[in-house]
Amino acid sequence: MSIFHFINAFFSDGAHWHGYDGIPHRVLEHLQYSFTALGIAAAIALPAGLVTGHTGRGGNVLALIATAARALPSFGLLVLMFFWLGIGLVPVMIPLVALAVPPILVTTYEAVRTVDPGPVDAARGMGMGPAAVLFQVELPVALPLILSGLRSAAIQVVSTAAIAAYVSLGGLGRYVIDGLYQRNYETVVGGATLIAGLALAMIGLFWVVERVAVSPGVRRGR
Repeated sequence: MSIFHFINAFFSDGAHWHGYDGIPHRVLEHLQYSFTALGIAAAIALPAGLVTGHTGRGGNVLALIATAARALPSFGLLVLMFFWLGIGLVPVMIPLVALAVPPILVTTYEAVRTVDPGPVDAARGMGMGPAAVLFQVELPVALPLILSGLRSAAIQVVSTAAIAAYVSLGGLGRYVIDGLYQRNYETVVGGATLIAGLALAMIGLFWVVERVAVSPGVRRGR
């Protein structure tokens, strides 16, 4: 049987669209895990990236943190956190946040650091303080690159959040894990298709966000 046959059989089965194990419920669970981890990672990485990019200090430390975090295996970290903390959402959040922080942190730092110094110097010459320069001059120009880091993190987190099923939580990973255990390849392929579809949806979501949040002048300048 072809992969397209499995996909058609999975999505055409009405039983997959209702109840606790239905597609809408599993998608909502998956998005809950993903956006919670992305929100925590953004709360950590965005301020650190903005401050270090604005001051031009700490770049080596950020590179070290990002390299160390990227080297962490998400599944291995999940297993360690599970045995340490037990069943719950926290053991899942830790590897997902560790996965999302590096792209947000590094791109935010580079985005602010590489802003054209001309407008920055002009703003300082007009008497604007450091916070005003950062949020009124540097941030609007750096926003497209910052959003690209958030987009990259979102795609990685959505693609990896399936590991929650390994520790008895929900999400789209349930289809993959349960399907492999039951040798139900229709369910495995259906779950994998949904995860890939959500990752692609993140690209579309951040395209819309960029169109709304980034000023037309900055977009044309890019």
